[in-house]
Amino acid sequence: MKFQLYPFALLLLFTQSLQGQTIISGKVTDRKGDILVGASISIKGSYDGATSDTLGRYSFRTRKKDSVIVAASYIGYETELRKVLITGPTMELHFKLKDAFNELNAVTITAGIFEASDSKRMVMLRPLDIVTTASGGADITAVMQLLPGANRVGEQEGLFVRGGSASETKTVIDGMIVQNPFFSSTPDVPQRGRFTPFMFKGMAFSTGGYSAQYGQALSSVLLLDTQDKVSDQSSTNVIAHLAGVGVGYTHKGAISGQLYYSNLAPFLKLIKTNIDFVKPPQGFGSSLTVNQNLSKNSVLKMYATYADNDNALGLPNYDDGGKTYLFSLHNRNFFTNNTYKVVMDEGKWVWQSGFSYSNNVDIIKIGETPGDRKDERSQLRSVLKRNWGKNMENSILAGVEYHYIVNSNVFGVNEAQLKENYSAVFAESEFYLTTKLAVRAGLRGEYTSIIDKPNISPRVSLAYKTGQYSQVSFATGQFYQTPEKNYLFINRNLGYELANHFILNYQVSKNDRTFRVEAFDKEYKNLVREYQPNFDPNPFRFPTGNTDNSGFGKAYGFDVFFRDKKSIKAGDFWVTYSYLNTKRLFQNYPVEAMPTFATTHNLSVVYKQFIPKIGTNFGVTYTYTSGRPYYDAANPVFLGDRPKSFNNVSFAASHIRPIKGSFLVFFMTVDNVLGRRNEFGFRYSSDGLSRFPVIPVAYRTFFFGISMNISRHAEVPKEGKLDI
Repeated sequence: MKFQLYPFALLLLFTQSLQGQTIISGKVTDRKGDILVGASISIKGSYDGATSDTLGRYSFRTRKKDSVIVAASYIGYETELRKVLITGPTMELHFKLKDAFNELNAVTITAGIFEASDSKRMVMLRPLDIVTTASGGADITAVMQLLPGANRVGEQEGLFVRGGSASETKTVIDGMIVQNPFFSSTPDVPQRGRFTPFMFKGMAFSTGGYSAQYGQALSSVLLLDTQDKVSDQSSTNVIAHLAGVGVGYTHKGAISGQLYYSNLAPFLKLIKTNIDFVKPPQGFGSSLTVNQNLSKNSVLKMYATYADNDNALGLPNYDDGGKTYLFSLHNRNFFTNNTYKVVMDEGKWVWQSGFSYSNNVDIIKIGETPGDRKDERSQLRSVLKRNWGKNMENSILAGVEYHYIVNSNVFGVNEAQLKENYSAVFAESEFYLTTKLAVRAGLRGEYTSIIDKPNISPRVSLAYKTGQYSQVSFATGQFYQTPEKNYLFINRNLGYELANHFILNYQVSKNDRTFRVEAFDKEYKNLVREYQPNFDPNPFRFPTGNTDNSGFGKAYGFDVFFRDKKSIKAGDFWVTYSYLNTKRLFQNYPVEAMPTFATTHNLSVVYKQFIPKIGTNFGVTYTYTSGRPYYDAANPVFLGDRPKSFNNVSFAASHIRPIKGSFLVFFMTVDNVLGRRNEFGFRYSSDGLSRFPVIPVAYRTFFFGISMNISRHAEVPKEGKLDI
């Protein structure tokens, strides 16, 4: 009998202990409504309190009565003290914290960085901007090419920054390098990125001088931070357009899956193409995302995707009167990115670790010759960060990462393979000497088994407040990169390539208007140089000559950026201009010259208008790029020729239509509205007598589709917030 009464006695005792207690709960956000994870809420003069979870919510019990002071604090925000009267068994208390540095008008480092995030103080773009920008095609990299420092290379995918090639920019998701951020490359047909913008809560585009946390990029990094769990709602999304269909389901905001099938055959039948598609691109893919709060202060993010795509082209044979030959490509790609993050001691300590793995296989046939490209990367990373100061505005972090990379190329009977063990350690501190002067200093050390040599690269950034809304920033540092794999296949004795960055930036931001000008100087050293008796302009060639690290180069210029979201009601426009002067002696170049992927002048004008009454967005983008160098054997000046300038006007529109709690989004785009016959350059036959233009896949394209969001609690987007 005593055993039977024991649980009841415990329940009675527990019930009595709860009598006289009050449950205080609520939510903590910033002034924009974004949730704050790990905020501390407590009653002054007591031990009663809690920490906000990954949804910004908190709850705790107290025996306090009558009048008390409840404090809410968070790193980088002003502590809020609220005097309240406790009278009942429960009460709700919500906090909206002020950004401490906005109120104090403190400085933030901006040299060499463009942040596109809803959570950063220096916001330039949001993920929404990516999908509503005409000519961007809802592709992250395509829109980043409209920002200062980047230029468009129409026949190649990638981000080309301040005279750097696409291989000099790395894409990073939650701190982890992405091995294959784009769909597999096809000659003269640029590929899209593999990731949708709405996977990410923030995007930071670096034009140079980036953090010591990242490496193996001579020019730039594109930093992508995945979304946090912000809702417990479930929803289904269906999308259909000219290139395929897809369906996705999200369960209680924690687990989501997507399936899609793509086939460009219907799309290609509606436009006139400049390329012979023997087999139109088609494929299928799937992805699974897990975003789970393991505790109030920790979160696990897991992402995995698989894609299978196939296509075949008839490419011109420049040595046979322009006749075509078959190029077929079958790609299989698997990628997974997993991170775990925990916030400790009221935000004083933050630890994040991650694991990623990618496997990419390209089965290729060129004419009658088969070939394969395979690469594989496994990566481990761990970073520990300590915050301190009155408002936790100062920080120091240290981290380590390890990569195992395998690359192999097979063409006919020839085969080459590389296996690399790459490791890095880094440390960095960001601190405020005053509210007007901020400093970020870091050091990174790297080692790779291929070169069998270490390197150490210091990096420093400063920012000084010159006025209430203006500041100047300066950044410098050394940036190393392992040579491209095609050179390492034939020579394992090469060393690291090096770029030294110097950046000076001025920025003023007030009333949703931003003006920014930045000057830069970039010095290249130890570039790989190949020695050949005659220059071969074929960009797809495999190197065969002797190589060393005697190459060098220089890039300098300036960028101007202006954005105005205030002057026109529900309107937004920005203008960017970049000037670049660069020369290099590298690869198989016989003399120093501007690379074929660089342009002197780049101009972009972007305008968007939202009409709330009809739930419609319109956008227009104009881009101008001066001609890029190309090789003409008849010209005694090496790479001394330029095609006509590139001009493009694009249009985009989207319309929202609510339907019984759910909503439809109709979208359409038109690229090169005026149908201008742009050229990217020319290719020559080996004897130099025949010339063939390198042109877009199509001079003018249009695209349209529909997306439907189905949910019991679907919120119809307002003020242009189209989540498509």
